[in-house]
Amino acid sequence: MTSISGRATLEILRAGFWYAVLSFFALTLALPLVWLISTSLKTGGQTFLMPPKWIPDPFVWSNYAEAFRAVAFHEYFWNTIRIVFFATTGTLFTASLAAYAFARLRFPLRGTLFLLVLSTIMLPSIVTLIPTFIVFRTLGWIDTFLPLIVPLWFGGGAFNIFLFRQFFMTIPLELDEAARIDGASNLRIYWGVILPLSKPVLATIAVFAFIHNWNDFFEPLIYLQSPENWTMAIGLRGFRGLYSTEWNLMMAASTAMILPLLILFFFAQRYFVSGIQMSGLAGR
Repeated sequence: MTSISGRATLEILRAGFWYAVLSFFALTLALPLVWLISTSLKTGGQTFLMPPKWIPDPFVWSNYAEAFRAVAFHEYFWNTIRIVFFATTGTLFTASLAAYAFARLRFPLRGTLFLLVLSTIMLPSIVTLIPTFIVFRTLGWIDTFLPLIVPLWFGGGAFNIFLFRQFFMTIPLELDEAARIDGASNLRIYWGVILPLSKPVLATIAVFAFIHNWNDFFEPLIYLQSPENWTMAIGLRGFRGLYSTEWNLMMAASTAMILPLLILFFFAQRYFVSGIQMSGLAGR
C-alpha cells in the first residue's frame, strides 16, 4: 500500500510540475494579448509608461467608438467580410474536390500529380508575385477583390488539399462501393457520403482559411489601391498617418478586429482539434 501511495504522490507531483510549466508558457504567450486589450482602454499618455500600467485608470471605453469614427472602419469591415466569405468558400469547395480525386479515385499518374501539387508548397509566394500581378493587371482586376478571391476557387492551396486528402483516406472505401452499387456517381459520393463525414477537417480548413484571409495584409496592399476597397488590416495604417500614431485607438481597432477570430475558434475548437488529429492517421 505504501508503494502504491508513493507512486500516486509521484504522479501527482509530476502532473503538477507540467501543469505549472504549461501555465507559465501560456501566460507568457498571452501577455501581448493582455497588453493589446489593456492599451485599448487607456488614455494616450498611459500607453508607454514605465513600468507598464497593466490595469488602465480610468477605463476609457470611448476609445472603441472614437476608433471607428476616426477611419471608415465599417467599410473596411464589410470589405473584409466579403473577401473572407468568398475566399473561404472557394478554398473549402475546390480543395476538398481535388483531395477527393487524389484520395478516392484511381487514375494514371495520380501519385506523381499529388507530389507535384505538394511541391508547390516549397515555392515562396514572393517568387510568383510579379508574374501574378502582371496577369491580374492584364485582366483588369487590379483594385478589385477578384485577385484575392478567384485564385482560391482553383484548388484552394496545396496544404489544404493535403489535409483533406489525409482525412478522406481515413474513411472506409466500402462506403464508396456501397454508394456505387446504389447507382451514385463520384460527385454524389463526394457530396452525399464523404463531406458529411468530414466535419472536423472542414472546420479545420475553414478556421485556417478564415484566419489567413482575415489577417492578410500583403496581398490586399498590393492589389487594392483605392481606400474604399481596403480591408481592416490595411485600414489600421490610417491611425499612423491621421493621428501621428494614436496607439490606444489603434489597439482598440485591433482588439475589435481579432474578436471574430476568437469567437470562431471558441465555437470550432472541438472540430478543429479533431481534424488536426485525424488528418495524419492514414498512411496509404
